[in-house]
Amino acid sequence: VQLQAFGGGLVQAGESLRLSCVASGISMDYHTIGWIRQSPGKEREWLSSISSTDGSTYYADSMKGRFTISGDIAKNTVHLHIDGLKPEDTGVYYCAVIPDKTDSSYYDDPNAYYYWGRGTQVTVSS
Repeated sequence: VQLQAFGGGLVQAGESLRLSCVASGISMDYHTIGWIRQSPGKEREWLSSISSTDGSTYYADSMKGRFTISGDIAKNTVHLHIDGLKPEDTGVYYCAVIPDKTDSSYYDDPNAYYYWGRGTQVTVSS
């Protein structure tokens, strides 16, 4: 099982990025896929999730408006589009999966996700 996040890089504040997550060895069917961020000196922070079953999307309150999650489940791929990047968005962005049958109240808990991919570094300069 492998999840690979990519699309990060060094960007200027105000710019946009689209991160992608591709799964191999596991089907995204029947899973909810989440994006979690680890910023320097901070706890892991859940950002957003998408259900493969019905396409429902979930966002951390602080991420609404700038973050957009989307998925192409047939291609085992999920994207996270980030607009208006800020220096505080700097960190390693990971994608991870959780069974779709899990109650959505757990989606914001990074510990609930059981397969994690290699992250992609996003650095936002001011």
